Amino acid sequence: MLYSKIVVAYDGSEISDKALDSAIKMAKLNHFAKLEIIHVINIPAFVMGEMVITPPVKDEIELFDYSEQVVGKIKTQIQDLSNTNIEIRQGSPAKTILSFAEEKAADLIIIGSRGLNSFGEFVLGSVSHNVVQHAKIPVLVIK
Repeated sequence: MLYSKIVVAYDGSEISDKALDSAIKMAKLNHFAKLEIIHVINIPAFVMGEMVITPPVKDEIELFDYSEQVVGKIKTQIQDLSNTNIEIRQGSPAKTILSFAEEKAADLIIIGSRGLNSFGEFVLGSVSHNVVQHAKIPVLVIK
């Protein structure tokens, strides 16, 4: 099956490079396919009653700088493709990826089996697991 609108979750990790490579290959099979690439910045927030508290993040500027580096990395990988869109969103990664896919009317999500959290540490599959469990469309998990 050829997919026409592919969402790729990208965090700059080696496994997300593989996910993006897979998405690029799929897009090249279908010249009409559009790649929707999302990078999610996760700044933790805590709910206390009716209040949402975002603790001060010492490295918030560093997170946004990293995101700009990630976008630069993506642009070099997709330079052969014309039908692409890159977006940076802030929020809970799994929920943000799922709502982005729905918003873009995607027919496939490609995600790495594990990635980096907002502090550059590996998160073992929690995001990809949540995406697979809650997606209404097929999800390709890359190892």
